[in-house]
Amino acid sequence: MINKRVEVVAAILVDSQQRILMAQRADWQHQGGKWEFPGGKIETHETHMQALAREIQEEVDLKINQQTCELFKAVHHDYNDKQVSLYFYLVKDFSGSAKGMEGQPVMWVDAQTLPQMTIPDANKAIADALLQTWPVS
Repeated sequence: MINKRVEVVAAILVDSQQRILMAQRADWQHQGGKWEFPGGKIETHETHMQALAREIQEEVDLKINQQTCELFKAVHHDYNDKQVSLYFYLVKDFSGSAKGMEGQPVMWVDAQTLPQMTIPDANKAIADALLQTWPVS
């Protein structure tokens, strides 16, 4: 059986107080109940930046400045039922007030609390890398 490969962009949204925005996955979703960096699947006609801007607007109602986003790290992770390629972008320039547009809880957290959070396996490498380079300049 060939596993499905999913291409995903996610934002490491960092506010002026150096906190990171995390969103909780719905219980019915893959990796449900876990906290993750907001983002979503890249549509076939989209660039990474277009997908990132659309997903962040749809999920947490923030408008990002695409010009200032930078790739932090790419992670390729194999779950039992699917393969995921995740592209994590550092986003420090955005406007709006974060809220879960799909009814999901969202919260701003200190980077140091990431290890205590229940996050998907594919996000763990990002949390570890963030802690090694924190605070981001």
